[in-house]
Amino acid sequence: MTRYLNKDTQVCISLAARPSNFGTRFHNFLYDALDLDYLYKAFTSTDLAAAIGGVRALGFRGCAISMPFKEAVIPMIDELDASAAAINSVNTLVNTNGYLKAYNTDYIAIAKLLQRYQVPAETVFALRGSGGMAKAVAFALKNAGFKQGFIIATNEKTGQKLAEQSGYIYQPDMQGVPADMLINATPVGMQGGKDADSMAFTEAEVARAKVIFDVVAMPAITPLISYAKAQGKTIITGAEVFAIQAVEQFVLYTGIRPDHALFEKAAAYARAQ
Repeated sequence: MTRYLNKDTQVCISLAARPSNFGTRFHNFLYDALDLDYLYKAFTSTDLAAAIGGVRALGFRGCAISMPFKEAVIPMIDELDASAAAINSVNTLVNTNGYLKAYNTDYIAIAKLLQRYQVPAETVFALRGSGGMAKAVAFALKNAGFKQGFIIATNEKTGQKLAEQSGYIYQPDMQGVPADMLINATPVGMQGGKDADSMAFTEAEVARAKVIFDVVAMPAITPLISYAKAQGKTIITGAEVFAIQAVEQFVLYTGIRPDHALFEKAAAYARAQ
């Protein structure tokens, strides 16, 4: 069925430093498949406050929040859901008549992937990064029962803070860290960035690990994931995180949960760009 935009069409957007087409393709595919009067569009902004004011003033139904806005947006919204309040980081806004409520579906996605891949809670991990996504990862690990872990961050202030909040050990680098699972929650390897061709961990560090988890979603196969796959490691990709968190956003925006088969079709369509 052909859908036509009209005055009642609900608009959802995303805000990111480097927007991708994944969310746009994913959400609009589901809107078409389910014949919903919605439209999704990706944006960036150099004025976050003005952008969020626009979401509120123009009545946009939802707004996905990506790096580097996940913490900076908090003073601009009306209410934090428990998923966002627990880690003080936001990736989803829902607008109900001008009232903005914030959620964190990254946390939900990471928790589901840890269960899907049956990563034992006894696994020692090293998490590189200390921003909003790193927070989601650290607290998903904590709440899944992981006891031994290291927060690796060059920013000592934020790295120490995240380690203290989550109960793990802070280190500025990987020296002496005996990690079986390596997790990248930095922009290293992200398409379009200055480190797009780099890996967040060395080849030697990957060789010692069993599980490699890169939360970078674009490209789906980052340099780190490509190398780890060639070494026969268990890999968890950012594209998987993005797809799961996106469907949770879809539910928040529309109140409808697509079945698994439709979800898989939408994710495949979004990746084939």
